[in-house]
Amino acid sequence: MGQRTKTTSNILYTSCQSGTASCQRLMDTPVIPFHLCVSGMNAAVRATVRVGLYAGAKVYFVHEGYQGLVDGGDNIRPATWESVSMMLQLGGTVIGSARSEDFRTREGRMKGACNLVKLGITNLCVIGGDGSLTGANQFRTEWSGLLDDLVKAGKITAAEAKKSSHLNIVGMVGSIDNDFCGTDMTIGTDSALHRIMEVVDAITTTAQSHQRTFILEVMGRHCGYLALVTALACGADWVFIPEMPPDDGWENHLCRRLTDQRGRGCRLNVIIVAEGAMSRDGKLITSDQIKKLVTDRLGFDTRTTILGHVQRGGTPSAFDRILGSRMGVEAVMALMEATPDTPACVVSLSGNLAVRLPLMECVQVTKDVTAAMAEGRFDDAIKLRGKSFQNNWNTYKLLAHINPPDVKSNINVAIMNIGAPCAGMNAAVRSAVRMGIIQGHTMLAVHDGFDGLAHGQIEPITWTSVTGWTGIGGSMLGTKRTLPGKLLEEISLNIAKFNIHALVIIGGFEAYVGGLELVQAREKYEEMCIPMVVIPATVSNNVPGSDFSIGADTALNTITSTCDRIKQSAAGTKRRVFIVETMGGYCGYLATMAGLAAGADAAYIFEEKFGIKDLEMNVEHLVEKMKTTVKRGLILRNENSNANYTTDFIFSLYSEEGKGIFDCRKNVLGHMQQGGTPTPFDRTFGTKMGAKSVRWLSEKLKECYRHGRIFANTPDSACVLGMRKRALTFQPLSELKGDTDFEHRIPKTQWWLKIRPIMKILAKYDIKLDTSEHADMEHVIKKSSSLGK
Repeated sequence: MGQRTKTTSNILYTSCQSGTASCQRLMDTPVIPFHLCVSGMNAAVRATVRVGLYAGAKVYFVHEGYQGLVDGGDNIRPATWESVSMMLQLGGTVIGSARSEDFRTREGRMKGACNLVKLGITNLCVIGGDGSLTGANQFRTEWSGLLDDLVKAGKITAAEAKKSSHLNIVGMVGSIDNDFCGTDMTIGTDSALHRIMEVVDAITTTAQSHQRTFILEVMGRHCGYLALVTALACGADWVFIPEMPPDDGWENHLCRRLTDQRGRGCRLNVIIVAEGAMSRDGKLITSDQIKKLVTDRLGFDTRTTILGHVQRGGTPSAFDRILGSRMGVEAVMALMEATPDTPACVVSLSGNLAVRLPLMECVQVTKDVTAAMAEGRFDDAIKLRGKSFQNNWNTYKLLAHINPPDVKSNINVAIMNIGAPCAGMNAAVRSAVRMGIIQGHTMLAVHDGFDGLAHGQIEPITWTSVTGWTGIGGSMLGTKRTLPGKLLEEISLNIAKFNIHALVIIGGFEAYVGGLELVQAREKYEEMCIPMVVIPATVSNNVPGSDFSIGADTALNTITSTCDRIKQSAAGTKRRVFIVETMGGYCGYLATMAGLAAGADAAYIFEEKFGIKDLEMNVEHLVEKMKTTVKRGLILRNENSNANYTTDFIFSLYSEEGKGIFDCRKNVLGHMQQGGTPTPFDRTFGTKMGAKSVRWLSEKLKECYRHGRIFANTPDSACVLGMRKRALTFQPLSELKGDTDFEHRIPKTQWWLKIRPIMKILAKYDIKLDTSEHADMEHVIKKSSSLGK
């Protein structure tokens, strides 16, 4: 995850004293955000500046976007390490952004080129939307012609022109609309969803109290991503997006759906509208129009809320900070590896991977979406938006309203929560229940985990039973850590008694181990020979088979916001270091990612062994830091990182060694990391995982139906559903055993360990950055051709 700011660089062939300087370059790099600002840009600015400096570059800020590039002077200033401190938690961009009519003209671009040449800058990193990035590419295409004109006009010398003979461009997309094709998420989108969901949660309480219908209008003039994900995350009754206008006669359909919901006992209705929503004939559908329809036809008490620019502001989410940081690093790498023949690229996010795509291919596909909408090819528009958008749309359509088949399947699917509770569990339960009902199954709720399955705490769960569950933290079904090993006899009897044909297990490492125990018990208990799927849900993010677990994002945001407050306290008192202990068991995911999101000086984890010399080095690093203008420190420690170097020990060590230089405080965050309202990511991730798991079970049940009964004993009939790099995949439980450290309850391979060096470099440690797995240039056209698969 990550993104970057607009930066420019001058490349001189001198030796660089950094681990990444295999290309032996010195870069002069200015950072420029353009046009509309979004939360998360500052993380990209910070990463670009610091990694540029780490690589031996001279980095510049370009203030006020392209206009600052044209005006030059004080708008282009050198950036320092300290100048990007205390900016991770700030929304917008600290270096300003502005629309520039001057840059649209060739004369304006000549002025910009002249300013860059005089400073020896030939690399530009730009953060913006498709318009800003298209402008950057045009600037690059015209570069040699602009230099010729400047030489003829006597503005620069021939020697200066030769020295700056080519311009390298790297783009990062900053847009809350997530409207740029080629990347799963743009900088600012996740933060905007946080703002929207805060409003939705607040509105929901008042709407339920008064039995109201609420219409919420969100941004998205040409892209319905915010509206669609909001609808998916809150279980809205209807969503209007520009990519897929409603069918003719939608007014009757909408009123019928709202009436049906009220008839089932729902006390509120929620309708989400993208500001660019339109009908099939191209006419805008407005919030006021919908309000009038609902009020006049149904007589419902209806309210409209237009969020406006509140969506652009606020503190960046942890996801946006990590996204910006990762993209900032990748952008500098791309610039360092660029040659005159390298096309302008954009650094993007695909699943869990940072990728580089040709900038103009992405811009073209983005324009193709607009063309498809204008021509009425709405299915094509959905596909061109990308696989993530397409999956969100298909999942929403399935779950938005009840439409069960006329014939029941006579299949009973049980669903249960195992292990510690976490935010997002209920969203997964809700979508699994509703998907099962849609497929004609009878859904059974198992309360209190394997204990409940053994003791018969099983009951039918209906469509309306799970209404409103997406926004509720914890576990509504109840959950326990008990494993099934000692309860197999009772469990097998109840599987037979309640005629359970398939099992959905939602939880953490206990769910994974429990699933394995049920599979191993198939040899003795035929009742266990049913399809089963494990959905990872734990703040620790330690389930083998998945890069992400439901609940980890909510916990990560809780830690990050707490660290923001702690850093603010430390900044006010000066010369203070905070030691913060995070959860995670033996898995250092939370400590590492929170360290990256909050700007920690160090994060101690079990997976990366450390000793007294490492602790001493960290203390010395902080002593040096106190000599700068940044007189504060933040240290994170995973709760089980080391049995002897405890949080108390590290606190005492730092306190003693820092005497007279800094003082220390410690904070153990504890179970607050497991609670709270789920983040938009955990709501949508849980929703998609729950729905996909039941659809997979339905297919497995068909495969396993033999001689009039269900019999599943193959390895692929019991799987973990997990996110692997770019896709949700089902992996047999038995095949994951080899990748599991059962003693420490963690996978043996963990993707996030490879980005730990980024945190250390951004904290000014002199270490080597491994670039062996850098992102190669891909092609968005190839990607988009496979979106419908």
